[in-house]
Amino acid sequence: MNTRDLALRISDLSSFEGYQFDCQPIPGETEVLQITLLEFEELPAFISVTDSQILCITYLFGEDEVNQASRGEMLEEMLELNIPMPLSSFAKLGDRYVVFGALSMQSSMEDICHEVVTLTENAVEAIEALEEFLV
Repeated sequence: MNTRDLALRISDLSSFEGYQFDCQPIPGETEVLQITLLEFEELPAFISVTDSQILCITYLFGEDEVNQASRGEMLEEMLELNIPMPLSSFAKLGDRYVVFGALSMQSSMEDICHEVVTLTENAVEAIEALEEFLV
């Protein structure tokens, strides 16, 4: 499976778990697919496919949005939230905080769509849980 195949298969879906998807390939050196749940347009998921996994990432906020006086507390809170957050983990890419999940190359289309929905819902909940640490 590659991102083009994935884009076509997701575009054929009218909805999944009550959500409507908007799927846009992002051209570049590495093929990336942007999938947005129309109910959460501000938090798209970005999917890339490697030889060994399907990686899904949603950007939360930038380092410049973090109250530096409480940054340590925020990082502690993120560590504590990591386990109860199904199918997702926190990470930092450059100066951006993200939630991500990885899937097997043998994952079904239902598994992939479920990951995108769960990742987006987790991103919303994470931002709500961490908003006290943001400026």
